[in-house]
Amino acid sequence: MAGEPSKPPEKQYDYLLKFLLVGDSDVGKQEILSDLDDGALESPFCSGSGKSYKTTTILLDGKRVKLQLWDTSGQGRFCTIIRSYSRGAQGVLLVYDITNRWSFDGLDRWLKEVDSHAPGVPKVLVGNRLHLAFKRKVSQRDAQLYANKHSMAFFEVSPLCNFNIHESFCELSRMALQRNGMERLWRSNKVLSLQELCCRAIVARTTVYSIEQLPLPTCVKSHLKSYALTSTNTQQFRYTTNHKKHSRKLRLTSIPNTPGSMDSRTSCVPRNSCAIS
Repeated sequence: MAGEPSKPPEKQYDYLLKFLLVGDSDVGKQEILSDLDDGALESPFCSGSGKSYKTTTILLDGKRVKLQLWDTSGQGRFCTIIRSYSRGAQGVLLVYDITNRWSFDGLDRWLKEVDSHAPGVPKVLVGNRLHLAFKRKVSQRDAQLYANKHSMAFFEVSPLCNFNIHESFCELSRMALQRNGMERLWRSNKVLSLQELCCRAIVARTTVYSIEQLPLPTCVKSHLKSYALTSTNTQQFRYTTNHKKHSRKLRLTSIPNTPGSMDSRTSCVPRNSCAIS
């Protein structure tokens, strides 16, 4: 009806995050964004200014996370873009080309630029063009050491094969949510992995000692044993904690003594037993 107030449009996401892609101009940042679904390909207020804008929505542990992705040009005259947009970013992807050593050696400049305007922002190091590994100039070990040194996650991706693209954005989203204290809101709704569901179903129907008799590979049996022991220790810890709380309540409860009875604090004789004098 015309008199009824219109309902506000329902949000198509649970969280909104803003990410920045930085790196040299020829490392393939647009290649990474090209296969992502949903959203605008170009921001209406940044056309021709050296950066492109795209949005996409990913599913992270049962929650819809909408990502605003800003791709800055790697040319020096666009450093002001990083200064202006890194302030509002919740995550940064540092992209280099594994076939171009110079792009990897220049990461320090980009990292310094980001840290000066957005200190503490979660970062993921991305080695692009893994499909050209036969032309590799940057070893995976060097990149992993660099990522560990600067407390970053590390992925090697291939837009051509759609390899590790989704995983890198999911990891950065998880890091950003944890940093902003949002993890507690979606941890209870976390979707269990298929491996954990299988372990839970098997362990619930057998014992730790019976796992060895199952017709499974040795590595799977080892994982099931570890899962069973971990679950058992967790249950024992919860039982001990609850038992201590219950015992504490019992100790605080006192039974009044009758004039003819013995002191309950010194007597070791149960109430229903007979004492021989």
